[in-house]
Amino acid sequence: MGSGATRNKFVHAIRALAPGAGFSRQDGEKREEDSLLECLISGAPVGIVFLTQEGHLSRVNGSFCNMLGHTREDLERMNLREIVHPGDREILALQMQALLEGRAESFRMEMRCLDRGGNTVWTSIRVNRMKEGESAPWFVCQIEDISARKRAEQAYLDAANRYRTILECTVDGFWVVEQETGRLLDVNARYSFMSGYSREALLSMRVSDIEANEQPEEVAAHIAKVLKEGSDLFETRHRTKGGELIDVEVSATCQQGSNLIVCFLRDITARKASEKQLKLLAMVFQNSGEGIIITDAENRIEKVNLSFTRLTGYRFDEVAGRNPRMLSSGLQSREFYQAMWKRLLDEGYWQGEIWDRRKNGETYPKWLSIAVVRNEQGEVVNFIGSFSDIAELKRAEREIEKLAYQDPLTGLPNRFSLLSQFEQALARARRNNAGVALMFIDLDRFKIINDTLGHHIGDKLIVKVGDRLRKTVGEREIVARFGGDEFVVLLQEAETISAVEAIAANIVKDLSHAHFVDGINLFSSPSVGISIFPEDGDNIHAIMKNADTAMYQAKSSGGGRYRFFDAGMTVKSAERLRFENGLRTALENREFELHYQPQIAADGKVRALEALIRWYHPEFGFVSPARFIPIAEETGLILEIGKWVLQTACADLARWVERGMQDLRVSVNVSSPEFLQDGFVDSVGEIIREAGVRTSQVELEITESMAMANPERVIGIMRNLKANSIRLSIDDFGTGYSSLSYLKLFPIDQIKIDRSFIKDMDVDMNDKAITISTILLAQKLGLEVVAEGVESYQQSEMLFAHGCDLIQGYVFSKPMAASDITRLFERMAVS
Repeated sequence: MGSGATRNKFVHAIRALAPGAGFSRQDGEKREEDSLLECLISGAPVGIVFLTQEGHLSRVNGSFCNMLGHTREDLERMNLREIVHPGDREILALQMQALLEGRAESFRMEMRCLDRGGNTVWTSIRVNRMKEGESAPWFVCQIEDISARKRAEQAYLDAANRYRTILECTVDGFWVVEQETGRLLDVNARYSFMSGYSREALLSMRVSDIEANEQPEEVAAHIAKVLKEGSDLFETRHRTKGGELIDVEVSATCQQGSNLIVCFLRDITARKASEKQLKLLAMVFQNSGEGIIITDAENRIEKVNLSFTRLTGYRFDEVAGRNPRMLSSGLQSREFYQAMWKRLLDEGYWQGEIWDRRKNGETYPKWLSIAVVRNEQGEVVNFIGSFSDIAELKRAEREIEKLAYQDPLTGLPNRFSLLSQFEQALARARRNNAGVALMFIDLDRFKIINDTLGHHIGDKLIVKVGDRLRKTVGEREIVARFGGDEFVVLLQEAETISAVEAIAANIVKDLSHAHFVDGINLFSSPSVGISIFPEDGDNIHAIMKNADTAMYQAKSSGGGRYRFFDAGMTVKSAERLRFENGLRTALENREFELHYQPQIAADGKVRALEALIRWYHPEFGFVSPARFIPIAEETGLILEIGKWVLQTACADLARWVERGMQDLRVSVNVSSPEFLQDGFVDSVGEIIREAGVRTSQVELEITESMAMANPERVIGIMRNLKANSIRLSIDDFGTGYSSLSYLKLFPIDQIKIDRSFIKDMDVDMNDKAITISTILLAQKLGLEVVAEGVESYQQSEMLFAHGCDLIQGYVFSKPMAASDITRLFERMAVS
């Protein structure tokens, strides 16, 4: 230590340890320097350590020895790694390496050392790199014991963790709010759960971002109130991340001199819902239409509601504390009440009819329900009774019992009544060896009338038919309405078949006449099926089933007639069912095909084609439209079939237009259910647009009778179609009951004269006159005229001579498949 080199090292060391101290070789003699340096190092309150580049402790002071409990001699024989905690050796080595390589001049770090007993001593170490000339570098370390500080920090962290644990475990949410900004500075996990927001999201928010009841300025005012008064307890609502509102009770406190507000927040949504439910139950109790009475375990009245007073006449103060037996009418026996109480206590519930007495002495029937309320120990706490006055209900039951046997619309016996009387009639017939006849009657075209004119007209027609049927059959026989448009006639003493047939003929004749309803003559002929006991069955089920089968045969034959059941009808009925099932799959199986019949002008050119549907069934073969269209209408399949027809016709028309038939039109027949369905106009327009043809090239044909069934509604639909430039035609003109006042209102383009007037017009002067008059009428109205069913050149010449625009019939062409129509156009183009 006495050499000049060492002395210079100490000087540099002091300069490193105490920059600016002003020591130099010129300050005094060598002796004074050595003494002063030794004094500074030895008396330093922190540890001073000199290290070689290999990490050996070459010199330590007393403070460092005291810090670790080693003697100076022990320490100066050690390497720095020996006194450093294993967990800090690697980072220390990296820092020392940086000094050795000259990449740094000094570093500072916190480091754990091991004292003589192996205990950890926390230190703060600063190491300076020292180098003079070409000599190897060496290091001076300034080491401070920071164990006390570390213990204080740990104590603080432990306290903070306890505080956080308490906050995280509490059932309430927790906030710390900055008063100036309303920003959330701290929240706990419970509030994150309540709000649905993460802690990170909440710490970027203000109170006003969550508050649902108050605007930002109101929130600020509320914070100011807490600051002024020191605390506040209030209820509000917060909006969760999911947008839901929760009810919150807030306890806010501001510590004196602090700019922070501490809030505990409790989710009281369930409590508020319970309070609301209790209020609701209280309202239900007081406002229930039923009387409610609550008694204690001894059956003393504790509470009644307003309906109790209304029904009994007693106020609460008049019955409080009394036994409900005060209301008894005395009409029930002791045994009745004993049985009631036994069941109530055994099962916890009783209900039934009971008679009581009002305050004014009037007795009345009521429906009473009593429930037992027990505590957790199973002891009876209360009885709750609710009751309603059923006097009106009892009167209604008597009326219902009367109506149970009567159809409310017609006043005729209903199905239930008929079955009862039928059973009695069969019993008498068996005893007397007599016959009974049953007629099933169904109204033809009733569904069309009901759908087009409305149910109120349909109901009135049913009443008219019932009255007329009763008059036709007479008082001795039973006439019943079975439901819908079905009636049944029961002939209790069918002496002969001829007598039954005479009654059936009268029924068909009388019901086929017009029924005048709300200024309209309605025609709905009957289809009648007849079954005879015992020939056609020996029980109600068989006779009714066979009469129903016969009725369907009458309807299938065109309606407006009667049919007696025979065994062959069962086979026909099965065939009809198979036929109907086949119709349901015909579209899917592509069994339908469109044929087209040309409409010819006077110059011989084809102006239009009428699309006519054909059905080729693999089992039935060709099926006439006259046979399957009525069934399609009856089953509702006509809507799907009609849509297919229009789509196919428009697609075929588009192909012919592409081949040069630019002005060709196609006409499609539309049934009443199709025309009157909701969305029909939009559906037609969409189909035409998809096909890519002009709307003016498509013509819809509706029958005259359909148009006149509900002219106001039909005119409205027609006008909507015309607004889309779709052509309209009245088919079978002259066969219905057109009113000229309505005809001029129909926005139509064309009328088609029915074939019934055309076929004999060259020999029947009446048919000729009607046809010519129809043509003249159409010309006056500016309508195009088409004659159907033209079969001879004489007829065509006569029609063209009188101004008929187009003819259609076998005289020119029968209906042809689309491919044949294409070839026809090709031949016409060549010719």
